[in-house]
Amino acid sequence: MAAPILRLHGWVQPYAWGSRAELARLQGRATPTAEPEAELWFGAHPRGPAVAEGIDGRRRPLHDVVADDPVGQLGADVAARFGPTLPYLLKVLAVEHPLSLQVHPSEPQARAGFDDEEARGIPRDAPERTFRDPWPKPELLCALTPFTALVGFRDPSRTVQLLRALDVSALAGVAERLEHGDDAAFGEVVRDLLTWPSADRATLVAAVSDAASTLLDGGPFADEARHLVSLAAAYPCDPGVVVASLLELVRLAPGEVVYLPPGQLHSYLHGTAVELMAVSDNVLRGGLTAKHIDVDGVLALLDSRALTTPLVASRDVGTEVVYDTGAPHFRLSRVQVDGEVVLDRRGPETLLVVEGDATASADGTDVPLAAGQAAFVPASARTLHLDGKASVFRAGVGDLEPASW
Repeated sequence: MAAPILRLHGWVQPYAWGSRAELARLQGRATPTAEPEAELWFGAHPRGPAVAEGIDGRRRPLHDVVADDPVGQLGADVAARFGPTLPYLLKVLAVEHPLSLQVHPSEPQARAGFDDEEARGIPRDAPERTFRDPWPKPELLCALTPFTALVGFRDPSRTVQLLRALDVSALAGVAERLEHGDDAAFGEVVRDLLTWPSADRATLVAAVSDAASTLLDGGPFADEARHLVSLAAAYPCDPGVVVASLLELVRLAPGEVVYLPPGQLHSYLHGTAVELMAVSDNVLRGGLTAKHIDVDGVLALLDSRALTTPLVASRDVGTEVVYDTGAPHFRLSRVQVDGEVVLDRRGPETLLVVEGDATASADGTDVPLAAGQAAFVPASARTLHLDGKASVFRAGVGDLEPASW
């Protein structure tokens, strides 16, 4: 027997870097909100599970729904691969202020780190806890508004040009190492910067900020310089500001997508976006934050190679625009609904409306959805239709072939 489609009530994360307007505006709520709203989670992670509502009005946390019926909700194949857990987490991000300089673990790294902290008895909600779950955290981000991010290491030759344009004497050796070093050079430079002597950090950051201010009026690095000045003003004693100068500045137009495999150093700076990742809250921070910083942990996970292709190409598949990453935990596509659309079945999935109105129907059960609302479609649902006029994101599990009934 097919399990019913469920309306999802998202979980808002009130992190300090969030917006008091963007998520509320998306959902048609009053602004400004009482506190910053940074992330809207439509998933089954125990730290912020969406609430699933059936047609009878009964509400339960989504992770309990999945755990009680993993085969019906996930399908036998997904349950066998990932256990009784929805393997992806769908979010909307509203970035008003820069996120921390951070990196995420691979699957072996996440499991080893989680087991170690469990054995040492560190509470999972402790501020110093690093691995809150045993899951990796590759992530895909699709911009809803113009979105700015620092993503992966820039090509070394261009970074050398920027460092020489800044002409900060303390960083002369960094430029030399990147110009003549191998793939490990970025990692070595990051280690040196993040462990810079505490007494000299403010001087270093001020020198970089002063030098960057001379590049604001034009030239190839004016945008990079503007963000360096802004970060230095917010974090005047943090060498993470200097590390930020090594990262690629990416500006996404609405609809453009960036993919971050594990190990890529990054910081999101501003904008609103849909984000899809493995169901993880594992974040190792190297700077640009008041939260717990784990320099050794960041260095252990860091991929020191330049990230040459952070942008993800899209392809049209019927009515969908699909964003391919090869990540086994998730798959993301976008459907423009204008009338009725019949979708193939690909196991468990989450539908999120970001514009307009649509009704999601599965096996005769209808769930009307407005912007900022979502529904969960279990694997056992045999049919799936969308009707209305809307832009809808469709999140599911990677590497699943369409089902044939």
